[in-house]
Amino acid sequence: MKSNTVGKLGEDCAAEFLTAKGYTIVARNFRIRSAEIDIIARTDDVIVFVEVKARSNIRHGLPVEAVTFRKQKKIIEAASVFLQDENFCNCACRFDVVEIFLSNGRVEEINHIENAFEVTQNI
Repeated sequence: MKSNTVGKLGEDCAAEFLTAKGYTIVARNFRIRSAEIDIIARTDDVIVFVEVKARSNIRHGLPVEAVTFRKQKKIIEAASVFLQDENFCNCACRFDVVEIFLSNGRVEEINHIENAFEVTQNI
């Protein structure tokens, strides 16, 4: 499978998975100039910024390992813009990663890592 096909399939599966867990999807593919957030969801009074990583093999490591410190900084930057733009500045937020493991184009496993990383300064 092409990587963009894997990514789109992974994001669709992650959105369905989160919805089934009671999350409300607020936005998908929120972009700023230098970054993108795959899924922005809400559960209770928490805004959840979700990075989705789908893999058809782990030859290059686990999906969560692709969410490097540099990638985290970009997600945090985009989250800050979203919170300001949507006037959610006083809401609690967190950063999750959803790993999607695929085999022959089908989902084998979904791993939801809540609080996968944290902001080390105020956003």
